Amino acid sequence: MTATHELVSLHLYPVKSLAGASPRTAVVEPWGLRGDRRWMLVDASGQVVTQREHARMALATAAPAAEGGIRLEGPGAEPLEVPVPDPGRGTVRVRIWRDEVEAVPAQEAASAWFGELLGAEVRLVHMDAPGSRRPIDPRYARPGETVSFADGFPLLLTTTASLDALNSLVAQGDFPEQGPLPMDRFRPSVVVAGGTAWEEDGWRRVRIGEVVLRVAKPCGRCVITTTDQRTGERGKEPLRTLALHRRIGDRLVFGQNLVPENGGTLRVGDPFTVLE
Repeated sequence: MTATHELVSLHLYPVKSLAGASPRTAVVEPWGLRGDRRWMLVDASGQVVTQREHARMALATAAPAAEGGIRLEGPGAEPLEVPVPDPGRGTVRVRIWRDEVEAVPAQEAASAWFGELLGAEVRLVHMDAPGSRRPIDPRYARPGETVSFADGFPLLLTTTASLDALNSLVAQGDFPEQGPLPMDRFRPSVVVAGGTAWEEDGWRRVRIGEVVLRVAKPCGRCVITTTDQRTGERGKEPLRTLALHRRIGDRLVFGQNLVPENGGTLRVGDPFTVLE
């Protein structure tokens, strides 16, 4: 298996639900890739804001900047550098799904920048201490394991073989003109090539390069997967096809959520091994 499986791309998203970056290397920290989803938008009540509510978020990018800051760019907006806010100036309580988390508000200029882009009242916040702020769901975690502002787990793995199989099913479905779908619809952290479609369903522990990761659970998919990440337009796929062919319980699944067991650096081209 090691001869035919390898890491073919890495992806990180400095601000949750914005466009991501695809570096050739990435450092794995206990809560995810370094720099991944340490920032998030919330509404006036403190609830997380994502592409589920504002598909236009796909058109904005947040590139890593000096000392953990970010550089924002978006259509019709001037680029903006946002430094990491000082937690000594106070934190706010925000909600991401079922979790309540302490976060540090970013400068007002950043919130105004996003307000103009989305036409909504939003606030940009930063997770200052990912090692203690947000525990992973204890049903899938060991004591002390935490996650950033990712949906629920530190990393998400997808495979090119499964995407090819899904696109074949889309081509045979009710909306063939909406395929083939690119991998960015699924917003993975790591993409693996080789092997056969859906074999990741049986994986329990894997190694990528020097990093060992536990496979926690399949990833349930939402309306973001129907959003063209280049235009912000929504369609019907892949949810229509996943509903017919990849339903597990009440979830439409694609990809596997991962929890790292050790740190290290991932590099595109790293060998991939199934340990269990």
